[in-house]
Amino acid sequence: TSFSTPKKKKRDDGMREHVTGCARSEGYYKIDKKDKLKYLNNSRAFAEEPPADTQVRNPLLSAGRSEQRRLLSSFTGSCDSDLLKFNQLKFRMKKLKFCKSHIHDWGLFAMEPIAADEMVIEYVGQNIRQVIADMREKRYEDEGIGSSYMFRVDHDTIIDATKCGNFARFINHSCNPNCYAKVITVESQKKIVIYSKQHINVNEEITYDYKFPIEDVKIPCLCGSENCRGTLN
Repeated sequence: TSFSTPKKKKRDDGMREHVTGCARSEGYYKIDKKDKLKYLNNSRAFAEEPPADTQVRNPLLSAGRSEQRRLLSSFTGSCDSDLLKFNQLKFRMKKLKFCKSHIHDWGLFAMEPIAADEMVIEYVGQNIRQVIADMREKRYEDEGIGSSYMFRVDHDTIIDATKCGNFARFINHSCNPNCYAKVITVESQKKIVIYSKQHINVNEEITYDYKFPIEDVKIPCLCGSENCRGTLN
Protein backbone atom coordinates (compact mmCIF):
# COMPACT_ATOMS: atom_id res chain seq x y z
CA THR A 1 0.00 0.00 0.00
CA SER A 2 1.41 3.34 -0.96
CA PHE A 3 0.41 6.66 0.49
CA SER A 4 1.15 10.00 -1.00
CA THR A 5 3.77 11.83 1.03
CA PRO A 6 2.46 15.24 2.09
CA LYS A 7 4.44 18.09 0.70
CA LYS A 8 6.65 19.82 3.23
CA LYS A 9 5.57 23.34 3.94
CA LYS A 10 7.29 26.11 5.81
CA ARG A 11 5.71 28.74 7.97
CA ASP A 12 6.40 32.42 7.80
CA ASP A 13 9.07 32.10 10.49
CA GLY A 14 10.97 29.52 8.41
CA MET A 15 10.05 26.46 10.54
CA ARG A 16 8.45 23.43 8.97
CA GLU A 17 4.66 23.22 9.27
CA HIS A 18 3.32 19.88 10.51
CA VAL A 19 0.61 18.74 8.15
CA THR A 20 -0.84 16.22 10.62
CA GLY A 21 -0.91 18.82 13.35
CA CYS A 22 1.54 16.95 15.60
CA ALA A 23 5.32 16.72 15.30
CA ARG A 24 5.43 13.28 16.95
CA SER A 25 3.13 11.69 14.37
CA GLU A 26 5.48 12.59 11.52
CA GLY A 27 8.51 10.79 12.89
CA TYR A 28 12.12 11.91 12.98
CA TYR A 29 13.33 14.44 10.47
CA LYS A 30 16.25 16.82 10.22
CA ILE A 31 15.95 20.57 10.53
CA ASP A 32 18.03 22.72 8.28
CA LYS A 33 20.97 24.37 10.07
CA LYS A 34 19.93 27.82 8.90
CA ASP A 35 16.41 27.34 10.27
CA LYS A 36 17.78 25.95 13.55
CA LEU A 37 20.20 28.87 13.97
CA LYS A 38 17.43 31.36 13.27
CA TYR A 39 15.18 29.73 15.87
CA LEU A 40 17.93 29.62 18.52
CA ASN A 41 18.81 33.28 18.00
CA ASN A 42 15.16 34.32 18.38
CA SER A 43 14.63 32.22 21.52
CA ARG A 44 17.90 33.44 23.09
CA ALA A 45 16.99 37.07 22.53
CA PHE A 46 13.57 36.47 24.11
CA ALA A 47 15.12 34.76 27.14
CA GLU A 48 17.66 37.52 27.74
CA GLU A 49 14.95 40.17 27.87
CA PRO A 50 13.42 40.07 31.38
CA PRO A 51 9.81 41.11 32.00
CA ALA A 52 9.29 44.79 32.72
CA ASP A 53 7.67 44.22 36.12
CA THR A 54 10.61 42.02 37.26
CA GLN A 55 13.09 44.86 36.67
CA VAL A 56 11.10 47.03 39.06
CA ARG A 57 10.36 44.54 41.84
CA ASN A 58 13.52 42.49 42.16
CA PRO A 59 15.65 44.98 44.17
CA LEU A 60 12.98 45.33 46.86
CA LEU A 61 11.58 41.80 46.73
CA SER A 62 12.81 40.70 50.16
CA ALA A 63 11.70 43.86 51.94
CA GLY A 64 8.37 43.77 50.14
CA ARG A 65 7.62 40.26 51.35
CA SER A 66 8.31 41.20 54.97
CA GLU A 67 6.11 44.28 54.68
CA GLN A 68 3.35 42.23 53.09
CA ARG A 69 3.44 39.74 55.95
CA ARG A 70 3.18 42.55 58.51
CA LEU A 71 0.25 44.15 56.68
CA LEU A 72 -1.59 40.86 56.40
CA SER A 73 -1.11 40.14 60.07
CA SER A 74 -2.49 43.58 61.00
CA PHE A 75 -5.56 43.35 58.75
CA THR A 76 -6.58 39.80 59.57
CA GLY A 77 -7.82 38.39 62.88
CA SER A 78 -5.49 36.78 65.38
CA CYS A 79 -6.56 33.23 64.52
CA ASP A 80 -6.33 33.73 60.76
CA SER A 81 -3.04 35.59 61.17
CA ASP A 82 -1.50 32.73 63.14
CA LEU A 83 -2.64 30.23 60.53
CA LEU A 84 -1.25 32.41 57.74
CA LYS A 85 2.11 32.81 59.43
CA PHE A 86 2.30 29.11 60.27
CA ASN A 87 1.75 28.21 56.62
CA GLN A 88 4.49 30.66 55.67
CA LEU A 89 6.77 29.04 58.25
CA LYS A 90 6.23 25.60 56.70
CA PHE A 91 7.11 26.74 53.18
CA ARG A 92 9.71 29.39 54.03
CA MET A 93 11.89 27.95 56.79
CA LYS A 94 14.36 30.28 58.46
CA LYS A 95 17.99 29.30 58.01
CA LEU A 96 19.26 28.28 61.44
CA LYS A 97 22.19 26.30 62.82
CA PHE A 98 23.16 24.92 66.21
CA CYS A 99 26.66 25.16 67.62
CA LYS A 100 28.45 25.77 70.90
CA SER A 101 26.98 28.62 72.95
CA HIS A 102 28.59 30.93 75.49
CA ILE A 103 25.38 30.72 77.55
CA HIS A 104 25.07 26.95 78.01
CA ASP A 105 26.28 23.94 76.04
CA TRP A 106 24.61 24.09 72.60
CA GLY A 107 22.62 26.99 71.17
CA LEU A 108 20.64 27.95 68.08
CA PHE A 109 21.96 30.72 65.82
CA ALA A 110 20.51 32.64 62.86
CA MET A 111 22.11 32.14 59.45
CA GLU A 112 20.11 34.97 57.85
CA PRO A 113 18.69 38.31 59.04
CA ILE A 114 15.29 37.87 60.70
CA ALA A 115 12.89 40.81 60.91
CA ALA A 116 10.88 41.59 64.04
CA ASP A 117 7.58 39.80 64.69
CA GLU A 118 8.30 36.84 62.41
CA MET A 119 7.99 33.13 63.08
CA VAL A 120 11.43 31.62 63.61
CA ILE A 121 10.81 27.93 64.31
CA GLU A 122 8.20 25.60 65.73
CA TYR A 123 8.96 23.69 68.93
CA VAL A 124 8.45 20.10 67.77
CA GLY A 125 8.11 17.04 69.98
CA GLN A 126 5.70 14.46 71.37
CA ASN A 127 2.45 15.65 72.96
CA ILE A 128 2.10 13.92 76.32
CA ARG A 129 0.03 14.30 79.48
CA GLN A 130 1.33 15.52 82.83
CA VAL A 131 1.37 11.99 84.30
CA ILE A 132 3.54 10.71 81.45
CA ALA A 133 5.79 13.76 81.73
CA ASP A 134 6.47 13.02 85.43
CA MET A 135 7.30 9.38 84.61
CA ARG A 136 9.61 10.34 81.75
CA GLU A 137 11.41 12.96 83.82
CA LYS A 138 12.26 10.36 86.43
CA ARG A 139 13.30 7.88 83.75
CA TYR A 140 15.56 10.44 82.08
CA GLU A 141 17.31 11.04 85.41
CA ASP A 142 17.85 7.30 85.86
CA GLU A 143 19.27 7.05 82.32
CA GLY A 144 21.73 9.85 83.06
CA ILE A 145 20.21 12.36 80.64
CA GLY A 146 21.23 15.70 82.06
CA SER A 147 18.64 17.84 80.30
CA SER A 148 15.04 17.08 79.48
CA TYR A 149 13.41 19.25 76.83
CA MET A 150 9.80 19.56 77.96
CA PHE A 151 7.65 22.56 77.08
CA ARG A 152 4.24 23.04 78.71
CA VAL A 153 1.43 23.90 76.29
CA ASP A 154 -1.42 24.09 78.81
CA HIS A 155 -2.52 22.51 82.07
CA ASP A 156 -2.87 19.03 80.55
CA THR A 157 -0.49 18.94 77.57
CA ILE A 158 3.31 18.99 77.46
CA ILE A 159 5.60 18.73 74.42
CA ASP A 160 8.55 16.44 75.04
CA ALA A 161 11.43 17.06 72.62
CA THR A 162 14.08 15.15 74.57
CA LYS A 163 14.34 12.24 72.13
CA CYS A 164 12.03 13.38 69.36
CA GLY A 165 12.34 17.02 68.35
CA ASN A 166 14.05 19.58 66.12
CA PHE A 167 16.57 22.42 66.46
CA ALA A 168 14.18 24.42 68.66
CA ARG A 169 15.16 22.41 71.72
CA PHE A 170 18.66 23.92 71.57
CA ILE A 171 17.38 27.48 72.18
CA ASN A 172 18.85 28.82 75.43
CA HIS A 173 17.22 31.00 78.06
CA SER A 174 17.97 34.69 78.40
CA CYS A 175 16.64 37.33 80.77
CA ASN A 176 16.84 39.79 77.86
CA PRO A 177 15.76 37.56 74.94
CA ASN A 178 15.37 38.41 71.26
CA CYS A 179 12.46 35.96 70.82
CA TYR A 180 9.39 34.80 72.67
CA ALA A 181 7.28 31.65 72.66
CA LYS A 182 3.60 31.68 71.78
CA VAL A 183 0.93 28.96 71.77
CA ILE A 184 -1.19 29.04 68.61
CA THR A 185 -4.05 26.80 67.45
CA VAL A 186 -3.83 25.36 63.95
CA GLU A 187 -6.63 23.04 62.81
CA SER A 188 -7.77 22.44 66.41
CA GLN A 189 -4.24 21.49 67.47
CA LYS A 190 -2.12 23.61 69.81
CA LYS A 191 1.43 24.34 68.70
CA ILE A 192 4.33 26.23 70.26
CA VAL A 193 6.08 28.63 67.89
CA ILE A 194 9.07 30.88 68.55
CA TYR A 195 8.57 34.47 67.33
CA SER A 196 11.26 37.10 66.84
CA LYS A 197 10.90 39.90 69.37
CA GLN A 198 13.24 42.26 67.51
CA HIS A 199 15.52 42.30 64.48
CA ILE A 200 18.02 39.43 64.64
CA ASN A 201 21.35 39.63 62.84
CA VAL A 202 23.30 36.85 61.17
CA ASN A 203 25.18 34.60 63.65
CA GLU A 204 23.17 36.04 66.57
CA GLU A 205 21.98 33.45 69.08
CA ILE A 206 18.24 32.79 69.32
CA THR A 207 17.01 33.11 72.92
CA TYR A 208 13.74 33.36 74.83
CA ASP A 209 12.63 33.53 78.45
CA TYR A 210 11.86 30.06 79.84
CA LYS A 211 9.57 31.59 82.51
CA PHE A 212 10.12 28.73 84.94
CA PRO A 213 7.92 28.78 88.08
CA ILE A 214 9.54 30.05 91.28
CA GLU A 215 11.00 27.18 93.32
CA ASP A 216 13.16 26.82 96.42
CA VAL A 217 15.93 24.98 94.57
CA LYS A 218 17.35 27.62 92.22
CA ILE A 219 18.81 27.00 88.77
CA PRO A 220 21.59 29.49 88.03
CA CYS A 221 21.24 31.65 84.91
CA LEU A 222 24.30 32.16 82.71
CA CYS A 223 22.80 34.41 80.03
CA GLY A 224 25.13 37.30 80.93
CA SER A 225 22.64 40.06 80.04
CA GLU A 226 22.66 43.38 81.88
CA ASN A 227 19.34 42.74 83.62
CA CYS A 228 20.03 39.05 84.39
CA ARG A 229 17.90 37.80 87.27
CA GLY A 230 20.60 35.36 88.37
CA THR A 231 18.35 32.28 88.28
CA LEU A 232 15.99 30.65 85.81
CA ASN A 233 13.39 30.03 88.52
